[in-house]
Amino acid sequence: MNKLFNPSDYFILFAAVVSMAISIGFWFSGYKDEGVYIGIWVPSILGFGNYVKNLLIQNKERKKDV
Repeated sequence: MNKLFNPSDYFILFAAVVSMAISIGFWFSGYKDEGVYIGIWVPSILGFGNYVKNLLIQNKERKKDV
């Protein structure tokens, strides 16, 4: 049975949540520009995680075909 989430998936999700929390902290501390800048990292982190996961899946499929 395939697992839905790997440990690397949890790491990427954790990094995105930490980035969002830091962004919110900056925003409410009065550093709104810094908060927005750090908040923009969240979709980038999640997109990078999705890209890496797709690469790993493709490599597994290639190994099965050989």
